[in-house]
Amino acid sequence: MATKIRLKRMGAKKNPFYRVVVADSRSPRDGRFIEEIGYYDPSTNPATIKIDEEKALKWLATGAKPSDTAKSLLQKQGIISKFAESRK
Repeated sequence: MATKIRLKRMGAKKNPFYRVVVADSRSPRDGRFIEEIGYYDPSTNPATIKIDEEKALKWLATGAKPSDTAKSLLQKQGIISKFAESRK
């Protein structure tokens, strides 16, 4: 089973809001997920990003691969650099 850290789209039409979730790579974008680790709201200025660092690091350590967008959000929060540091 390949796990991914990715975004789940929520919110109204033309007003998206995303949850950062850990899901099986085979499940649909807005379908089943294993755990919610945060959220991202691009409609605020500046965009709101809130990710549980502990949960994100745990999932990265167990081999979950972040999607491109999720990876950039994790980098903005400094979680990717902490993960790289912990692996050394």
